[in-house]
Amino acid sequence: MPSHTPPAAVETISRARQFFGRNGLLSRWHPDYEFRQGQLEMAEEVEAALAQKRHLLVEAGTGTGKTLAYLVPALASGKRVVVSTGTKTLQEQLYYKDIPFLERHFDRPLRVAYMKGRNNYLCRQKLYDAENKPLLTGLSEIEDFNLIKLWEPATKTGDRAEVKKLPENSGVWGRLDARRDLCTGQKCQQFERCFITGMHQRAREADIVIVNHHLFFADLAIRDAEFGPIIPDYAAVVFDEAHEIEEVAGQHFAVQVSTWRFEELARDVEAVSRLGQFDSKELRRVLDNLRDRARSFFERLPGQEGRSAFRDREGYLQRNLREFRDLTGSLELLTTNLKLIQKKNDEVNPLVRRVAELHEALEFLVLGEDRAYVYWIEKRGRGVFLQATPIDVSGKLAAALFEQVPTVILTSATLAVQGRFEFIRKRLGIASARELVVPSHFDFGTQALLYVPPSLPDPRHPAFVQKAAAEVTAILKHSRGRAFVLFTSYQQMRQVHDLVSFAVEYPTLLQGTAPKNALLEEFRATPHCVLFATASFWQGVDVPGEQLSCVIIDKLPFAVPSDPVVEARIQSIRSADGNPFYEYQIPEAVIALKQGFGRLIRSRKDRGVLVLLDNRILRQRYGRVFFESLPNYAYTAELGEVERFFDV
Repeated sequence: MPSHTPPAAVETISRARQFFGRNGLLSRWHPDYEFRQGQLEMAEEVEAALAQKRHLLVEAGTGTGKTLAYLVPALASGKRVVVSTGTKTLQEQLYYKDIPFLERHFDRPLRVAYMKGRNNYLCRQKLYDAENKPLLTGLSEIEDFNLIKLWEPATKTGDRAEVKKLPENSGVWGRLDARRDLCTGQKCQQFERCFITGMHQRAREADIVIVNHHLFFADLAIRDAEFGPIIPDYAAVVFDEAHEIEEVAGQHFAVQVSTWRFEELARDVEAVSRLGQFDSKELRRVLDNLRDRARSFFERLPGQEGRSAFRDREGYLQRNLREFRDLTGSLELLTTNLKLIQKKNDEVNPLVRRVAELHEALEFLVLGEDRAYVYWIEKRGRGVFLQATPIDVSGKLAAALFEQVPTVILTSATLAVQGRFEFIRKRLGIASARELVVPSHFDFGTQALLYVPPSLPDPRHPAFVQKAAAEVTAILKHSRGRAFVLFTSYQQMRQVHDLVSFAVEYPTLLQGTAPKNALLEEFRATPHCVLFATASFWQGVDVPGEQLSCVIIDKLPFAVPSDPVVEARIQSIRSADGNPFYEYQIPEAVIALKQGFGRLIRSRKDRGVLVLLDNRILRQRYGRVFFESLPNYAYTAELGEVERFFDV
């Protein structure tokens, strides 16, 4: 339940009420203003947390207006506040939509900057080098290069997002972006004109710095490293879409090597050696040797396509000690060769650093004995990845974030389970924080109907796909298409799509047949369209209005228990005499289900049906946890009720 503690000062309350109250500033500024009690409560709590240097957890239901509820207090606080978003799309919405709206009405200029990962920005030096010594193949690459070349003199930020016509999978961009792998820093001829230099300068001058979770945790993971922080020092951080933090933090506190890292290193050494005119037969022989040794090492890693635990590392090392030593020896030989050149050429410095990082990571992954990590292998097409992920990030986050930053504010539409925050607090290591649950501004009881077909077989039963496809077909006829059909597995998505697409008259789209943004644009533009998709469409996707009138989910989104990271977390809880199903698997699935259903009702005018094809929510005792965590939807187990809902 929400907890309310009076803010420290009357002044703090009056600022929030002055802005968000019934007759406040927002009511005079916003063309579609509606007073929202929850928005006011959240703004007051955010201001109090900033003033008192306290942490805060806020579940703010859809339609609360949570963005302004944290932006306005942050801007008024007089502190540098980092706002971290779940996606770059939300990051751009804040910077290009919400901030300009506020800027028109504040009586002072707003000092706001946004930062993205380096691979989002153009490297001018790489562009100029490529002009002099082009490395392009095919007409499409030449077209992409010319597009970037024409854009470069006009852009102030160098942000790839400005080049709307550049294909999402452009290989040229990957050779021209500003990632750290080949950066010479202040020794670069373009340092003063560098887009990364400009980004850092704007951030140092800003009161609000807008980043995304991946950049934030990349910075947190290396903050004490020799090359210093990415984000300038801050007094507070606001995490929007905070339910994603554990997963993202785990990725950035992880250690990884892959076939791609070795191949990219060899390719970059070749490119720099040609540009720097230190290419030689000896260096090419060393690189060929490195490629051969890496291929031999990764081919011997166990496992099939997909992710699997690397349990028998000791046995693997005994059987393949020679291949491992050959690979580390190749890295040492490359280091020796590069250091001979390093004295004459500054562009070699990043390469020497990368070889050292790769060598250190490889030894940790094969020889390391840190039981706080789970070691696993992923085989994806031609790519093989060897990784160690922290089993529990709570200790790292407590030490590096919650004990260091005076105010950390976490908000999302899906943070609480049964109205409580115990799950997120435990997973993230939050010892002390204020808590607030703000109900949605929408009337879910009349706007949304939750339908659970009671007669379908268990989703794990062989007959489920056929029966589920028939049920989806019947639902889509009542909804007249206009639906997302969301799945927890690609295989089931394809199977149901193949059956349903032949049985309905409406146009259907399938994830994987085009880039995500292209599919979304086509869905929005195509009347009565049906989109079949998986995890990436469960959150961060906004299609208001009648175009999306039905969201169908195949089954309760429990994480796959055989996944090596999930398996290790389950075992860790069990070994501490806990109950992993109720302490970890159910709460995580509850939050995922809330995210999936959250795609449907995006405004007070939206109406629609939510469908869960998994009737374990009715049959199993744990179903109560899901029902008590969802908004107060109208509910039915009758398909006829769905038909009547759409006929209104």
